Amino acid sequence: MLLTIDPAAPEPLFEQLAAQLRAAIAAGTLSAGDRLAPARDVAASLDINLHTVLRAYQELRDEGLVELRRGRGATVAARADDAGLRDAGLRAAIDTLVAESRRLGLDPRTTTALVKEALR
Repeated sequence: MLLTIDPAAPEPLFEQLAAQLRAAIAAGTLSAGDRLAPARDVAASLDINLHTVLRAYQELRDEGLVELRRGRGATVAARADDAGLRDAGLRAAIDTLVAESRRLGLDPRTTTALVKEALR
């Protein structure tokens, strides 16, 4: 799985990584039991601090999507499949939102900001 970051984006780097992994779990690209790349490898490939990657992994752990085990690395949690991320209705609503955002010519950051505001 290819992870990318945008140092110029307003979102912190750890949040960018966590969001990409969340999306991969929601899309089924990553499933329960799949091992995530070692944090050191991700940090080296993206040329960022190891603690940035660890913070992203810890955020996902706190959400119940990832299990962290010393010496065994990070794996997608079994309950990630049951976390409601694959709800077909929600996915359809998101697809509709994205399509409408593109139709209106909104910048993805604007759409993201609007969604974050709505979730508060």
